[in-house]
Amino acid sequence: MAVTYRVAEVALEYELMEGAGPALVFCSGYGSDMGGTKAIHLWEFCKAQGRAMLRFDYAGHGASGGRFEDGSIGDWTADAAHIVEAVLPGRALVLVGSSMGGWVALLLALRLGARVGAMVLIAPAPDFTEEILHQRLNAQQRVALRRDGVMVPPSEYGAPLPLTWKLLEDGAAHLLLGGEIALGCPVRILHGMRDAQVPWRQSLQLAELLASDDVRLVYVKDGDHRLSRSQDLALLLATVAGLLGQDGGQPLAVGGVAPT
Repeated sequence: MAVTYRVAEVALEYELMEGAGPALVFCSGYGSDMGGTKAIHLWEFCKAQGRAMLRFDYAGHGASGGRFEDGSIGDWTADAAHIVEAVLPGRALVLVGSSMGGWVALLLALRLGARVGAMVLIAPAPDFTEEILHQRLNAQQRVALRRDGVMVPPSEYGAPLPLTWKLLEDGAAHLLLGGEIALGCPVRILHGMRDAQVPWRQSLQLAELLASDDVRLVYVKDGDHRLSRSQDLALLLATVAGLLGQDGGQPLAVGGVAPT
């Protein structure tokens, strides 16, 4: 059952399942929400395993209030941080981020520090405002977007989403791929090599920049951006299970202590 958490005048919706820790936190992608295929599969996995999980909608997404075009990377990361601090104070966490949610998860992990025991990133899109959106605009479109503040480009995934100048400007203030990313926790990256949205080679760059030595990158040669086929979802659950020690291996340690 969704619960409302208010940040200023915006109502943010989330669902929390109590259970053993560390708690999984799912960060959805650009224009997506907590009812997406991957979020639901992780929810059912955690329910079956008695694990805690939090899923939520950023402002302007899903069931949350606010307008999509008013948001930006910094705003949506702040939404995630507010909800995590409100409902999981001090709790050890495993962050799972899909597409833009991978960027949000990385920024969130930098904020939360040692509380983040591990991360799973699915077709992560850090810096996508600069590396992808900005690069796809021609000079005329950039001038028009800066003048008008918003445009609505066509989309391959349902109804088109507004693209704002604010998103590009704010994205530039949160870039991560220009140097080392100071995260020392285990990180697992899954990326389809037929991803038409985020180049798969960018995940190799991300893996190189992460300070952690415990980084594993899995490419799915015939996988697309969503990685939502049954075999892709099975890979995701197996990856999470491996980090939690539910595949017979050693569970991850948070703060030097293996969680229960």
